[in-house]
Amino acid sequence: MLEIFLRTLPFFALIGLGWGAGRTGFFPAVATEWLTRFVFYFALSAMLFRFAATLPITGIFDLPFVLAYLTGCFAIYGLAFAVALARRLKIEEAAMEAQCAIIGNTGFLGVPLLVALLGPQAAGPVLMCLVVDLIVFSSLITLIVTASRERQVGAAIIRSLLGGLAKNPMIVSMLAGMIWSLFTPTLPRPVDDFLTILGAAATPGALFAIGASLSGRSADRPAAALWLSLCKLVLHPAAVAFAALRLYPVEPFAAGVMIAAAALPVAGNVYILASHYGIAPRRVSASILISTAASILTVPLVVAWITNA
Repeated sequence: MLEIFLRTLPFFALIGLGWGAGRTGFFPAVATEWLTRFVFYFALSAMLFRFAATLPITGIFDLPFVLAYLTGCFAIYGLAFAVALARRLKIEEAAMEAQCAIIGNTGFLGVPLLVALLGPQAAGPVLMCLVVDLIVFSSLITLIVTASRERQVGAAIIRSLLGGLAKNPMIVSMLAGMIWSLFTPTLPRPVDDFLTILGAAATPGALFAIGASLSGRSADRPAAALWLSLCKLVLHPAAVAFAALRLYPVEPFAAGVMIAAAALPVAGNVYILASHYGIAPRRVSASILISTAASILTVPLVVAWITNA
């Protein structure tokens, strides 16, 4: 356990460094925005493309894996949604809280962290979790909010939804990499070197950007944020573990990676959605802050459990 904690500590130290730079004003909000853009559109996309291009398609997509992950996610999504409705929240608020309960920071934190801790073979399962989060649940929240506000979901909304997915660089880079891997599992040496160099900037850049973005957040409405953090850090990986280990024939290593991915803190892109739609942005922001701080301890515990360390 101590070894796992010490191996994760540098990742969270980078988040802390970014937080300190943002908190002191040395790294202003506009700098965080541009660093995030660089990581999102260039460095992380290069890393994801390279992982997907050098893995066989069977190393990424596995039906029992997807079904287990979806089962665990929908179980906690439904729980968070029901609890929100019991508190007399609107349907769109309930959907946003459910989003907090299951969408982890897989792209910016999970990919570099889990590959470093569990080895390159963890890349495929992590990418599959990321694909499900981006395609299934990003679409679901959009459809629920739109249906709640407009009482219908028209063709224009579907086109906009598909257009948004097609413009997401993480989806595009992973899809392009998987298409490449269908023809050849290797990359030309200059291309591989280029992607390796550019992708190497993703880990420090993403972690620093996470910390800097957290520096402006406060823990408003901590009771709701604590509940959502509990869902994300404890109940979500527990539900995924039950589905992967008991309900579906998921390969043990892949199941472990899935569980670790489910244990990641609330993703920053949930706040982007909350801010865009004007749905409980402070509550979501507090959930990101609390879950990220708590994950310094909970993520090593989960990784130690799945690796029997």
